[in-house]
Amino acid sequence: MSSGPRYREIADYLRELVAGAKPGERLPSEAELCDRFGVSRMTARQAVTMLANERLLERKPGSGTYASGRRVPRALGSPLSFSESTRLRGLTPTSRVLRAGPVALTNDDAAALGIAVTSPAIVLERLRLADGIPMAVEHAVIPTVDSALLDEDLAAGSLHAIFERAGRIPTRALAEVGARMATKRERDLLELPAHGIVLTEIRTIFDQNEDPLEHTSTFYAAERYAFTAVLYRDEEVNPK
Repeated sequence: MSSGPRYREIADYLRELVAGAKPGERLPSEAELCDRFGVSRMTARQAVTMLANERLLERKPGSGTYASGRRVPRALGSPLSFSESTRLRGLTPTSRVLRAGPVALTNDDAAALGIAVTSPAIVLERLRLADGIPMAVEHAVIPTVDSALLDEDLAAGSLHAIFERAGRIPTRALAEVGARMATKRERDLLELPAHGIVLTEIRTIFDQNEDPLEHTSTFYAAERYAFTAVLYRDEEVNPK
């Protein structure tokens, strides 16, 4: 029997284990997989390497193989808040406030929000967690002259819920997405390895009246997220 089908069988078995495991939970070693499936060490290693490349597991030399956890899907340009989208995935969102207070607007912030660069604004930077696992660093700039926003529970609450209580419903988002190496600060906050990657999403959120609510830069731990999108053809399709 060829090794191809066998290592794929082992890979499927490992995927099932990862799907039901918590991040950091120990998985069978290559030796244990060899015993279970009656295959060579090379075949077992092929399966483990496949899942490691998919970032579903990680190998720690001298320690073992551990589940990285399933990637959380994130719809491109979605106006849903982190709290809303996290709850939809069956996870519990929490936050740690890193910075909150008045801020001087950058030219990019002012252009996105459609206001003068000298306008008053507040910055809210938070570490976003799901089931206690650090998922993203979020930097939101909000045009406002009302500092009462800072009196809200910004660690446990949702910024979008605060907007909605004020009668402004986050309705549309314009997003730009990219990827880059994480900075040292991001690696420390997100508990990423030395060469960790972050997915970047820069969004402008608009309310039901098409007025800008916030200009937000979010930096996601790439190994824990997967962006999704639904695409359509722009032109009309005329069947022959």
